[in-house]
Amino acid sequence: MKIAILGAGNMGLSFSKSFLKYELIKPENLHLITRDNSKFSKISEEFPKSKISTFDEVTELNADLIIIAVKPQDFKHVAENIRFKLVENQMVLSIMAGIKIEKIQQLLNHPLIVRAMPNSPTLLGMGITGYTAAAGISFSQLIAIERLLNSTGRSVYLENEELLDAVTALSGSGPAYFYYIVDAMIKAGVEMGIDENLSKLFVNQTMLGAYHLINNSDKNLEELIKDVASKGGTTEAALKTFNENNLKQILKTGILNAEKRAKELNG
Repeated sequence: MKIAILGAGNMGLSFSKSFLKYELIKPENLHLITRDNSKFSKISEEFPKSKISTFDEVTELNADLIIIAVKPQDFKHVAENIRFKLVENQMVLSIMAGIKIEKIQQLLNHPLIVRAMPNSPTLLGMGITGYTAAAGISFSQLIAIERLLNSTGRSVYLENEELLDAVTALSGSGPAYFYYIVDAMIKAGVEMGIDENLSKLFVNQTMLGAYHLINNSDKNLEELIKDVASKGGTTEAALKTFNENNLKQILKTGILNAEKRAKELNG
């Protein structure tokens, strides 16, 4: 398979590294296309055997799969200004937030679109990607796409495209929510007199341990919370403050607003 990445930014390059790591494609069958000339040397160092071009240089695209990894706000401009034409058997995989299959089909004048929403842990091969496909994508083509997506972590096929905006808000944006909470915990540790690096160690290891408990325990989240929050204890005092300030509702509202923004990106 020959793959072209249209928009060789962080996500596009992380996908590329996963494909090469698991030998799903050969380096010489990877074509990285960037809008920024200043990134050429860095990309060349990381992908010495792959082809690297700017958008303006590409007048023909010899690829079985084209992954669109540009910012959703830039897609309309990119689609209207690309100099190559898609051919009948080429597949397009979009990893842009918010932009629906129908709009991609219209702007590219091409039917074979798969739409996916990965998240940043794909950089470590620990991401999760929700994806769906246009009518006309065969089962074998979908399996080939899934194999590529699974190299970056896990993937989940969704029959209902509308759910991809919720996936965007939940897991696409999700890592930032955890970073936000971890940052607040680290700063609380510093305020209580713990050295910042030591506070990071306590918080990061606590987060890691909690994750493994969630994955390995038969108990639900409410039961796990009760295990830590003994009556009249320190955890109960913290949770009481969170509840009084509607922290859970604030987080839910934020995630729903992320979904709303994803829908807005389609225009």
